[in-house]
Amino acid sequence: MTPTDPASQANPTYQVSELAEVLRGLLEDSLPSVWVEGEVSNLSRPASGHWYFTLKDAQAQLRCAMFKNRNFYVRPPPLNGDQVRVRAKVDFYTGRGDLQLICEALEPAGVGELLAAFERLKKKLAAEGLFDEHLKRPLPAMPRHIGVITSATGAALQDIKATLARRWPLATVWLAPVAVQGNEAPPAILKALQALPALAPVDVLILARGGGSLENLWAFNDEAVVRAIRACPVPVVTGIGHEVDFSLADFAADLRAPTPTGAAERVSPDIEEWRETLRQANYGLQGEMADTLRQRRQQLLQHMTRLQTLHPGRRLQQRAQQLDELAERLLHANPLRRTTLQKPRLAQLGERLRQSQLRRHERTGALLTRFASQLAAYNPSAVLERGYAIAFTVDGLAARDAAQLPPGSAFTLQLARGAVQATAQFPIPSPSNTKKSGSLK
Repeated sequence: MTPTDPASQANPTYQVSELAEVLRGLLEDSLPSVWVEGEVSNLSRPASGHWYFTLKDAQAQLRCAMFKNRNFYVRPPPLNGDQVRVRAKVDFYTGRGDLQLICEALEPAGVGELLAAFERLKKKLAAEGLFDEHLKRPLPAMPRHIGVITSATGAALQDIKATLARRWPLATVWLAPVAVQGNEAPPAILKALQALPALAPVDVLILARGGGSLENLWAFNDEAVVRAIRACPVPVVTGIGHEVDFSLADFAADLRAPTPTGAAERVSPDIEEWRETLRQANYGLQGEMADTLRQRRQQLLQHMTRLQTLHPGRRLQQRAQQLDELAERLLHANPLRRTTLQKPRLAQLGERLRQSQLRRHERTGALLTRFASQLAAYNPSAVLERGYAIAFTVDGLAARDAAQLPPGSAFTLQLARGAVQATAQFPIPSPSNTKKSGSLK
């Protein structure tokens, strides 16, 4: 058995990696995130996208690492010799045995003071209402003249011109070249905001520049520039820096775009979309025109048919046809023609009528002869002619019975020729065996 050294138990032996991890844990637990200011040197940006550099001052230096997910938001990237301020955690890199800073944020030195000034001015202007949403003006749907205020030599102008030429080549672009950083930038931008709408018939303005540090973008935080944006007679669209960059000009503008290219896209409609809209509208219009023409054609045919029906010539034709029909009917109904056609029948009917009248005349004559004979047989004058007489009472009644002539009564005796007055005597009895009654003679 190996004897145990009491000293080895009081002072344990570490492996190098074990001690490195202990040191790393002590640093991470004892130091929170800190802000460190220094000069960038030995900057390396490999293909992985991570940054490695040294942060130094006159007496010391520290290794730094800033990984891709953090340095993505730093615009523009730092350069060797830049004085910067980083927020970092102290780390012990066990693989190399180096103390290093893991950077979470990076900004130019002096940014803290600038940010404080930025916040003070922002609060002041906001209190005055310069950033109120109800002041924001709508952009023209189809601008004919677009003003651009930016550097004449910067990449932002080329991006804007290319975007406008691609999306909306119908617009005229008016450039007001200005300095976009430095002491001369704010008055130049202010003058352009005031002069360009008066010199050109612009419908909208783009105020733009490429990315840069807070110091480089500081001209767009100038109070006079911010007020001029709000006082501009036409809508202003800002495209300043990158998406993560904000300036007071962005808050005052009618619309803030993340980049100069984005600003050009905001003010310009897409001509291809308009072409497609016009094509669709044209298709719809053609369809509506075709439907309208079809309806009008049907109406025209109806009107033509109705016109033909009501046309005087057509009506005359109809009347002529009706006249022919009436003439034909009149021809059949003509009395002369009908008389001519009915002459044989009339002759036949006349002959039948004559024969019928003749037969009737003969029958009537025979009846008259018979009635005359009968009348003659019953005629009192004929009886009187045979020697008979008729006695009439004083009342003018023919006496048929001797009782009608009482003795001493007067009566008239009618003879065949003339009459005599007589007075009744005693009656003469009638023979009882005779078949005929006796008569006075």
